[in-house]
Amino acid sequence: MSAPRPIYLDHHATTPLDPRVLAAMRPWWEENFANPHSAEHAMGRAAEAAVQEARERVAELLGADPREIILTSGATEANNLAIKGAARQAGPRGGEGGPRRIITLATEHKCVLESVRDLAAEGFEPVILPVGADGVLDLDALRQALAVPTLLVSVMAVNNETGVIQPLAEIGALVKEHGALFHTDAAQAAGRIGLDVEEVRADLLSLSGHKIYGPKGIGALYVRRRPRVRLAPLFSGGGQERGLRSGTLPAPLVVGLGEAARIAGGEGLLDAGRIAGQRAILLEGLRAAIPGLRVNAEAAPRVAGNLNLTFPGVTAAALLGALPDLMLSTGSACTSAEISPSHVLTAMGIGAEEAARTLRIGLGRFTSPQEMQQAAAMIGAAWKSLSQHEAAAE
Repeated sequence: MSAPRPIYLDHHATTPLDPRVLAAMRPWWEENFANPHSAEHAMGRAAEAAVQEARERVAELLGADPREIILTSGATEANNLAIKGAARQAGPRGGEGGPRRIITLATEHKCVLESVRDLAAEGFEPVILPVGADGVLDLDALRQALAVPTLLVSVMAVNNETGVIQPLAEIGALVKEHGALFHTDAAQAAGRIGLDVEEVRADLLSLSGHKIYGPKGIGALYVRRRPRVRLAPLFSGGGQERGLRSGTLPAPLVVGLGEAARIAGGEGLLDAGRIAGQRAILLEGLRAAIPGLRVNAEAAPRVAGNLNLTFPGVTAAALLGALPDLMLSTGSACTSAEISPSHVLTAMGIGAEEAARTLRIGLGRFTSPQEMQQAAAMIGAAWKSLSQHEAAAE
């Protein structure tokens, strides 16, 4: 008898590669493998044209100009380039009399938090704002922080653990009113919610290919042209990507990012509606099986595929151990090796004991209603067994 097929419910960590994306990339590995910067010959020019088409597709997804898309290795690099690049372009210690304040949230991805903190050693002032119990930024708190001249505000569009959506348009308007730059980490938002850089007033926006059913190792940073946002590059090289990100572009990965962006632009909102229906099936089944189950930040706006759940009486580690055929996580894949509680849950006022009983579930494009029913039954049975074992041990 064959082993049961695993059910993948960790789409915030990474998404499976869409077969259409793989098909689009294959010729650029097998047939035209040329360097896209080799303009002297036909194969190089063809690769460069494919890169440009992919850039246009990414721009279309964001309502941007293709000239505003800088290709990177992923959102982590894009976030570092946006935050450190903007600060360092302003000059050592913020320039002569210029603003040195950089504002972000306590629930941001670690690469954003660490970038902001790294800049403190260079004379900039990091300001880490709290969020409410629902994970949403208080606009009044941001307004008060902006009363001090500010260089940059960085706010994640969709949280990678809770799926909470921040009010980007309101944040962007407030930031622009105070004359600061606005950056958003949109790795979890692109392809899941509508995103338009003009509507949200973004100056800088980061995304990653493997969060939108594209390949790993490729991402992009949107950099506004009018009014022009200037960045200092993170490293030196051949001057590719307008001098902001040197290095040979991996044409197959770039093509994959472009195809993933094209599909997301055409199907992302349809995906969201279907996934929301599946999430309802899963949650209904779990609540029927597990009295006292809590959805964290349940009242806040959130992406369709997310459930952040705290289980009564049973640790997340124990549940994961009892569910080898369900691919789940306790939080961010970038920090899952840490022993300390999730900094996101801590910022929302969730204590260490509750955080240890919390799982993140992420649905996606290729999950099915039948899998949601199976997952609910499997989690419910595992929770019941573990709860009975705990009760017997007492």
